[in-house]
Amino acid sequence: MTTDPLLGRLVDGRYEITARIARGGMATVYLALDRRLDRQVALKVMHPHLADGVEGAAFVSRFRREARAAARLAHPGVVAVYDQGFDGETSYLTMEYVPGSNLRRLLRSEGTVPLGRTLDILDQVLGALAAAHRKGLVHRDVKPENVLITAYEGGAGDDADGRVKVADFGLARAVTEVTSTTTGTILGTVAYLAPEVIATGACDARTDVYAVGVLAFEMLTGTLPHDGTTPIQVAFQQVHDDIASPATLVPWLPEPVAELVTRFVSRDPARRPVDGGEALDALRAARLAIRSTDPEALGRRADPPAGFAPAPRPGPSADPSDDDDADSPTSGDSLDADQLDAIPVAATVSPATPPEGIDAWFPPEGSDLATERVVEQPTTRVDASDPPAPAAPDAPRRRRWPRVLAWVLTLTVLLGGGGYGAWWWFEDGPGAWTTVPAGLENATLDEAAEILAAHGLEADSTEAHDDAVPEGAVVSVSPGEGGDVRKDGTVELVVSLGVRMVTVPEGLVGAQQSDAEAALTAAELTVGRATQEWSDTVPQGEVMAASHDANESVPHSTAVTLTVSGGPAPVTVTQQVGRDRADAQAALEDLGFAVELTEDEASETVPAGRVIRQSPESGTRAHRLDTVTLTVSSGPPIIEVPNVVGLRTGAATDALTEAGFEVETVKYLGGILDTVRFQDPEGTAPKGSPVRITVW
Repeated sequence: MTTDPLLGRLVDGRYEITARIARGGMATVYLALDRRLDRQVALKVMHPHLADGVEGAAFVSRFRREARAAARLAHPGVVAVYDQGFDGETSYLTMEYVPGSNLRRLLRSEGTVPLGRTLDILDQVLGALAAAHRKGLVHRDVKPENVLITAYEGGAGDDADGRVKVADFGLARAVTEVTSTTTGTILGTVAYLAPEVIATGACDARTDVYAVGVLAFEMLTGTLPHDGTTPIQVAFQQVHDDIASPATLVPWLPEPVAELVTRFVSRDPARRPVDGGEALDALRAARLAIRSTDPEALGRRADPPAGFAPAPRPGPSADPSDDDDADSPTSGDSLDADQLDAIPVAATVSPATPPEGIDAWFPPEGSDLATERVVEQPTTRVDASDPPAPAAPDAPRRRRWPRVLAWVLTLTVLLGGGGYGAWWWFEDGPGAWTTVPAGLENATLDEAAEILAAHGLEADSTEAHDDAVPEGAVVSVSPGEGGDVRKDGTVELVVSLGVRMVTVPEGLVGAQQSDAEAALTAAELTVGRATQEWSDTVPQGEVMAASHDANESVPHSTAVTLTVSGGPAPVTVTQQVGRDRADAQAALEDLGFAVELTEDEASETVPAGRVIRQSPESGTRAHRLDTVTLTVSSGPPIIEVPNVVGLRTGAATDALTEAGFEVETVKYLGGILDTVRFQDPEGTAPKGSPVRITVW
């Protein structure tokens, strides 16, 4: 067993490492206790080799810049960045600790994810990316390992209904820059990299959308779109082969979802949504379409791929023995994390030239600069044959003075040493230190200052909001209670300002959902899961109501829930052909449709005043306020009546019958002459109507 040297270490005098959570290709993540604020945090310690060599200083600069950029991103779906610093050679990043699991472990244990849950996860991931893209930040490394699923409050380890948070914003850029400069490679899990990143190194918000599309494909089918034994094989397929629709593996998958995933993973960036906000709108439109046409599909799940062996479902807490690769796509691969993530860029960048004068930092062996010369004082050789000088007559009397002088010097040294020892004991030694008294936390500032003053200590206070400690009470103490502090030292106290209150922004009702959520995020409020209602008057996607009024002052942790319009409710068009005009129009209007009547048409089969046809046809799914067009019969067509006066009875009958009329014959005197003398009507008449002929 190998013991991690950082376990139990106090980083930067503040973060006490208690357990190792995960280790990846670029960093190791630890669970740590922030002694100053007394809270658990996730401490991400970068591997030392990233800051080694000539490019080490450049990486340190990039690491600081990207950490600051990530810290500016405040969103409930993003793992918060608290702090960044260096402790000796250790470069670290302090982040929000998210108890739970991640999407990779969920896929290992389940194989596939139900359609409804997949859309929920993608909705939250895209919401976080949309917030980042609005601030000009691109994640660059979206993959299942960076999609964290918080522990469900209803039971430990049950992450199926947990909230989703996206981790590692900004870090991929710093590591990619230093790696591509020194080695000609870029970092990122190959299976989720967009083709343009592999081919040219280009990267924008659409590359994050591509990675989300691959996530969706993997959750729905249980497999990755492209597979290969080496990263370069996968990269080649990413650049040259289109990703097939997930419906080829899951035939029952609704068409809106299949089209959505295909659009996200298009090789052409121009065919993808331009950013996370547009992708989120497309996702919600697809979900709405499924709810209207096939709501039962949301509960369905594809069968896991052949040979799938479910892994044990992990618990929510960090396990020191759990060393899952935090940056590689799978565990147990034959390739390590660095090999799996590193792929060549299109044009290799030459290593940077060492700074001028660098040789002066490391003098060559054997040079004058390598060691410092020491000049010794020469001595004089004494010849043993020379006789010693005779002693003076009074020498025996003078020999007491050296002894007295030696005793005086010894006594002086002892007294001086004792004095220095006493001074050191009370100035820098154990006598100069005392312990921080107890009873400071949760006391008022005045009470804490009195306790410290009674122990000869001073108090230095700062203020911070706290959700648990009342306003005016001490939140934390540094050094902590029982810790060492100089007798004349100062103890830092953090005093609570109480719960931080924020104001609900105006203009939520009537705004588009994405704009309203952005306003809530800017106001540092939590965005609750929106509900949908049908409305004939409010356009689709517009906020109809909010759980809290505008300008209302609420705690910063309050979740504001939006009610969003789904537009007019879906309705099925009913059969109106053959019905009377008025009855058909009334029936459609009762369903919420607008009715449009075309010009009446003649019909030999449909009586006048009844519906000949309708558009849309019966059984079509439509929405309230949609228009249904009706065409009504005007009766038989009006045609010319043949003139049969003077014709024989048979010829007259044939002519009228061929023209489409019924013949009624009236004979006088028995029709002795068999000649038509009169006909009624003459000119025009409705086709099929009777024509009376009088025969003499």
